Amino acid sequence: MNHTPLWQLLLIGLVISIGVIYALPNLYAPDAALQISSRTAGAAAPAGLEDEVTAMLGAADIEVKKFKRQENGNLLIHLHSADDQLRAREVLAPQLDQNLVLALSLAPTTPEWLRALGAQPMSLGLDLRGGVHFLLEVDAPAALENALGTVLSAVKRQLREEEIRYRRATTISSGLVLMFGNEADRDRAVSLLRPQYTDYVVVADRIDGRDAVRMLLSDQAREQVISRALEQNLITLRNRINELGVAQPVVQRQGSNRIVVQLPGVQDTAHAKNIIGKTANLEFRLSALDNTPSYDVERLPSRSQPGLMHPVLRDVIVTGEQVINATPSYDESGVPQVNISLSSSAGRTMGRNTRGNIGRPMAVIFIEERTIYEPDENGEPQQVTVRDRNVISWATIQAQLGSDFRITGLDSPAESSELALLLRAGSLAAPMRYAEERVIGPSLGQENINAGLLSVQIGFALVLVFMIFYYHVFGIVSTLALSLNLLLMAAVMSILQATLTLPGIAGFVLTVGMAVDANVLIFSRVREELRAGTPPAAAIDRGYGRALISILDANITTLLVAIILYAVGTGSVKGFAVTLSVGILTSIFTAVMFSRAMTNAIYGNRGRTLSIGWVRPASS
Repeated sequence: MNHTPLWQLLLIGLVISIGVIYALPNLYAPDAALQISSRTAGAAAPAGLEDEVTAMLGAADIEVKKFKRQENGNLLIHLHSADDQLRAREVLAPQLDQNLVLALSLAPTTPEWLRALGAQPMSLGLDLRGGVHFLLEVDAPAALENALGTVLSAVKRQLREEEIRYRRATTISSGLVLMFGNEADRDRAVSLLRPQYTDYVVVADRIDGRDAVRMLLSDQAREQVISRALEQNLITLRNRINELGVAQPVVQRQGSNRIVVQLPGVQDTAHAKNIIGKTANLEFRLSALDNTPSYDVERLPSRSQPGLMHPVLRDVIVTGEQVINATPSYDESGVPQVNISLSSSAGRTMGRNTRGNIGRPMAVIFIEERTIYEPDENGEPQQVTVRDRNVISWATIQAQLGSDFRITGLDSPAESSELALLLRAGSLAAPMRYAEERVIGPSLGQENINAGLLSVQIGFALVLVFMIFYYHVFGIVSTLALSLNLLLMAAVMSILQATLTLPGIAGFVLTVGMAVDANVLIFSRVREELRAGTPPAAAIDRGYGRALISILDANITTLLVAIILYAVGTGSVKGFAVTLSVGILTSIFTAVMFSRAMTNAIYGNRGRTLSIGWVRPASS
């Protein structure tokens, strides 16, 4: 009757073993670290970099704890403290090769044998562990330049469609300038453009004795352009971070031209930094012909063939902003490529431009803006944003193209995956520079964190004292079950890599109470059976059996509430819901199966008196 089946004992032993293994990594605190990686996707940090870093940091009296080469070729530098981490970044950033990415990181110290089993510590939210904090500043002049460039291409296309001849069209800081050969063409252009571009002041003018049109952006429209660029960057950053799979990130606007990005528990921060801050876009342009005017021609370098310059038209056919989907794949020869799907309007534009240019080369230009360090007037390093434009594909148009086609000429699968990710997530409307980067501490303060942990300890201690005092040996059984419950919760959270937040700790405290509640139901039922004169062994069997329905009813109801909280909640509410859900499932296991096995091991079918506290005799 009170014999635990062998399969249950084996299951309990297996669960405890798994729980211990996967909860252990949480005892190993991560090291403050710096991560160095290559800007080129899939490329490793150069060999011998360890010696260079050691020399640079040694000169600044910063000791390296250890170096580690990661599987992807990145170099991880373990340091002794967060202060050393920040000082080391200030030393290395200006001196490292500009093709390398330096990022703050938290390096796990979990033993190799645990990592080999896939065990790793649970993810902690920003309010517990913190994470990497980026403050990104949007380049407002570049946002205006990008917007004006888009408008310029549209204006030139409209003039050609209306057969209005122009000599030259350029952008200036405040708008556009169009040069014409005669007054009639100028006036026709004004009549065409003024009603369509209401954000611009379109005026006829004469510049250096020639007929011209000025399209000047109003102050209000200028602010709107910058605001739209910031909003698009916000959306793009959120999409990119979602692609990275970061749990509960913070991406929000700060002021008129800044964006705050906080990534809790991120390990590969160099990759995150490279993806987040990279302003990547594509442009599709036709090759220039021999009779093309020089002012309409731009020569751009080939990325795959250094030294080779391709002549391309300045007019852009389609940009990466019009890409609606991009997926990495391989061509028939196994060479990496990216499959592109354009919007319907962009597909029509591509078809119209390629239909009459079969046999003519078309260039795919990859545009990337990045931050480098250059000496200022005083020789001090300062951040400077540079724009790299390279031709990644130079192919002859074989047939009219539409909305779906592919980009070839990529160097590696990693590069095709990164390019597809950037295009799917959307391009940044304007480049950004890192105004601030640091590993942030707990946002609610260390005192609140300690208070949260202390609440778990106090709650556990009070429950332990009460249960042992009130239920004697059965109280000891319940505290062992409660201890296992907390262990299993930590293990499950680690396995799922669920993010633990301060409200999640509240979920732990609540689970302690709920787990005890299940034991109280069982023990009260056993006492009732003893009062009714039921023999001890039978009282145990009936107590556990008849309390099971009540336990399941109460816990399933709470589980449904937790699921609803997770579905409709955000941020910390989700963290609380996850912890509560895990705690409910583990408490059912420990309160019913583990507690029953312990009780059976102590009492079994023996008829000895149960040590379950004072039992009031049944009234006669």
